[in-house]
Amino acid sequence: MKSLNSAEIFGKRLKAIREEKQCSQKQIAEKLGLAVSTYANWEQGRREPSLYDIYNIIEVLELDANELFNISK
Repeated sequence: MKSLNSAEIFGKRLKAIREEKQCSQKQIAEKLGLAVSTYANWEQGRREPSLYDIYNIIEVLELDANELFNISK
């Protein structure tokens, strides 16, 4: 059984949050000023966002870092 790498784990979390917010990949990508393919690659674990992009994700999705990284308070 293949274990998930950090990009895949982050991508699954990002997708779950987006779906909770009932937004499409296109809507989030537009709010972040990105191509949909860039955002989709993050969700699919093919690429990881930069720290700058992570900050923007937190702002756009109105999260705190603990929520994004699934860290218990």
